Amino acid sequence: MKVVPFQIPKGTEEAFRVQVDDVPHLYNHLHQHPEIQLTLIKESNGTLIAGDYVGPFHTGDVFVIGGNQAHVFRNDEKFFRKRSKAIAITIFFDETTFGENFWMLEEMKPLQQFLKNSSGGFRITGRKKKLLAEKLLTITSAKGIDRLIIFLGILKVLANRKEMQPLARQAFQRNIKSYDGNRLNKVIEFTFKEFQRPITLKEVSSLANLTPEAFCKYFKTRTRKTYINFLNEIRINHACRLLTEDKTIAGICYDCGFMNLSNFNRIFKKVKRLSPGEWRKINSN
Repeated sequence: MKVVPFQIPKGTEEAFRVQVDDVPHLYNHLHQHPEIQLTLIKESNGTLIAGDYVGPFHTGDVFVIGGNQAHVFRNDEKFFRKRSKAIAITIFFDETTFGENFWMLEEMKPLQQFLKNSSGGFRITGRKKKLLAEKLLTITSAKGIDRLIIFLGILKVLANRKEMQPLARQAFQRNIKSYDGNRLNKVIEFTFKEFQRPITLKEVSSLANLTPEAFCKYFKTRTRKTYINFLNEIRINHACRLLTEDKTIAGICYDCGFMNLSNFNRIFKKVKRLSPGEWRKINSN
């Protein structure tokens, strides 16, 4: 999906790019780049869109974003009101890192499978998440050969598929002209800002300068889901954050843009495979 082409700044002598973002909020436009991206959310929370995946991210999470996978780490609204700051550590690399012959070496065979399967991205879990987080924290201050050794250690961890949950369906890359990228970003920006109230297809389709019927086809072709499903996933992710607070389920229902409790419960269970009450019980500390 050619949404917002993104050029990763990399020095001519760098084999891979290490980037530390310490900002009011993370880059909030749907974008893509050829490099594979390994990101530790050191301090932040919000909603990740990656291909056809929509889900929450929290402090301590580690993700792999595939090469040319359209994605955005969209922070919660408090980050845009300058009440918080976002910190993330990211490594960017691709099949040209160290030269193409490097990836064809016998010793790199386990990584070839990772490269092949990485297009849909992964959420890292369990012990592997902790291990990669430690390496990402360490590599930011490492220099020279020490940095290279840590990076090779990261590749070794990624070579094993255990504790790596797929995000989007693989190879979900659709080339879209740049104006289409701007159109999608406008729709996504609008949705994040307005999801707590009723939104009609007529209203959102007007942002894209399309009829409701044409917009529905347009959105599903480019995201593999209907706009209503996308909107509901944004609302349910927000509901999950509210369920960790001392709020009633009925109050959360209306705070997330749902008009009645039965509809909220039905959609929540469809998205999360649990009722709001069951989800709260499992995820309460």
